[in-house]
Amino acid sequence: MTVRYQKQERVAYVTLDRPHVLNAMDLRTHAELAEIWDDFEADDDIWVGVLTGAGERAFSVGQDLKELAALTERGQAAPSTFGSRGKPGWPRLTERFGLAKPLIGRVDGYALGGGCELALACDVIVASDRSVFGLTEARLGLIPGAGGVFRLTRQVPYRVAVGHLITGRRFDAARAYELGLVNEVVPAAELDASVASWVDDILSCAPLSVRAIKEAAASSATLPLADAFAARYAWEEQRMHSADAIEGPLAFVQRRSPVWLGR
Repeated sequence: MTVRYQKQERVAYVTLDRPHVLNAMDLRTHAELAEIWDDFEADDDIWVGVLTGAGERAFSVGQDLKELAALTERGQAAPSTFGSRGKPGWPRLTERFGLAKPLIGRVDGYALGGGCELALACDVIVASDRSVFGLTEARLGLIPGAGGVFRLTRQVPYRVAVGHLITGRRFDAARAYELGLVNEVVPAAELDASVASWVDDILSCAPLSVRAIKEAAASSATLPLADAFAARYAWEEQRMHSADAIEGPLAFVQRRSPVWLGR
């Protein structure tokens, strides 16, 4: 196995487990991840996920270029462009646009190329102060085809994003925080505690509220404000008629912690 998948109570932990190659992702990794994301979405007992890389050197450095070179030499590598349709693991995390459950990216070390794109697809990013980000594909004759071109230009100022995209320049965790690309930067020794605090805060909220908010925020991002209000959101329609929508205000009035059912 190239990916570890563990469930603890309401939390799923997904760990890219190829530290000897800085968690570079080969085709097998993508295939394994697809099964994991399917299960993550389907398991009603899981309310939040944490994505990280094994070891202390890298979250992930993206595509396994040695595998790509070997496939190219054998004439088995198809030309690549945006998206992963037709490739192992489709739809990959970067194209699971309807994924409603929140996902935290735990970044320690290098998050480069496709690894950076994985991080950008997370809802919350917590990084160690030794982390380094970058979309370096242009230096390899490639493009950030897993959404980096699109997500970076939406998540940081456009001119800053394009500058990094067309130069392949890297930036450290402090700069990522300055740009609003990550939620928190902490010393490596405090990374797990920081991630745990984010997990706890998310789990203290009603899961249907979290999903409805994530869905509405993502799907309305390019809508005029009036259209955003008028749009219909599937998870919001579930939340508004849920037992949890009654439980929250009732628990507040009764001065107790709410007991979320997720329905």
